[in-house]
Amino acid sequence: MTQPLLQAADLRGAARLTTEAVAGLASLVEAMHARIAGAPRLSSVGEAAPEDERTRGLTGLVYKTVRGVTHLVGGSAEALLGLLGPALAAPDPRLPPRPEREAVVAALNGVLGDYLAVTANPLAITMAFRQSGWPLPLDRFDLRSRAHTVTPRLLVLLHGLCMNDLQWQRAGHDHGEALARELGYTPVYLHYNSGLSVSTNGRILAHLMERLYDAWPVPIERLVLMGHSMGGLVARSAIHHGALIQREALRWPTRVNDLVCLGTPHQGAPLERAGHGVDLLLGAIPYAAPLARLGKVRSAGINDLRLGNIVSAPAGDPGTQRCAHVGLPERTRCHAIAASLGPAGGSLKSKLLGDGLVPVASALGQHPDPDRRLDFEPARQAVVFETGHLDLLSSAEVHGLLRRWLG
Repeated sequence: MTQPLLQAADLRGAARLTTEAVAGLASLVEAMHARIAGAPRLSSVGEAAPEDERTRGLTGLVYKTVRGVTHLVGGSAEALLGLLGPALAAPDPRLPPRPEREAVVAALNGVLGDYLAVTANPLAITMAFRQSGWPLPLDRFDLRSRAHTVTPRLLVLLHGLCMNDLQWQRAGHDHGEALARELGYTPVYLHYNSGLSVSTNGRILAHLMERLYDAWPVPIERLVLMGHSMGGLVARSAIHHGALIQREALRWPTRVNDLVCLGTPHQGAPLERAGHGVDLLLGAIPYAAPLARLGKVRSAGINDLRLGNIVSAPAGDPGTQRCAHVGLPERTRCHAIAASLGPAGGSLKSKLLGDGLVPVASALGQHPDPDRRLDFEPARQAVVFETGHLDLLSSAEVHGLLRRWLG
């Protein structure tokens, strides 16, 4: 499928980067790589980057070399990406994907994905459905050959910012695999460039979902979209754009039975929305810390995440104001799970930190303005405590909720 033209929101983040930002890029990618690979922890505000944000071995040498060369020659983003290219070259398609490479490329796309796309950089991720990291053919005959794994219950899982489809596997658990074993779902994982605007990804996904729907070799009895963090915004955007495409008469948006959002910032992420002045706070939070490395450099995807946008900003809008409000899809059962680092009982820590990136109220769609509120039914929303943003992917309590809602 031909990817639609990038929107203005994507181009705003594609300007040439300063030497300082480019030098920070290597550290950011390395930090995201190290953080995703290891167990996160809370730091103190202003604390120096911990040792676990440095990778080791050959990968560590690559990052060290890139930082040194960038400072030495005042290199551009193109020069840096040129150096990273060989280390992150696409693997042999006959071999399984390397999780290490996938994590680094996903982090790079999350921060500079709009820049990578507009410059046609080979590191830019092209949206695709995958299973175990392998591209899923959107062809009825090919899918029919997998009849032993294809069921009438289709579950599409969408990852979050700076992440990839392989990272639904966390601490030995994958919600998709578990729901396949227990409830007979067929999990299909979306792989996408999370640095593009949510609206752009939603428009692309709307068409890609129709191809998946058409190619599915058995009648679909239940269609579920599950998004973690930004993935929930992309899912909502896709349903919204799909419903607007009248002349092409997309069928799938009205057939979505359930939408599940895990830690999705429906009303934005205030820590990111506050801008550069909050970078010290970002540095103290495990999953958001590396995002502070580039100062004010923000991809379109990050801007949308901080505001909770799922549609494009008006022409000329620099991306600092919220876009038009879009409610929940009317024909779909919508579920929201929020996480809190604090204990149950409404502690100060719970209220201030939420899950470390997304406040509880935002994840539940709550807003003081009734016109902006998302009306998740009480029985279809929940808060899990003593749980971080990424821990939503491995939480037994979360899985219990999913099993009950989707059973």
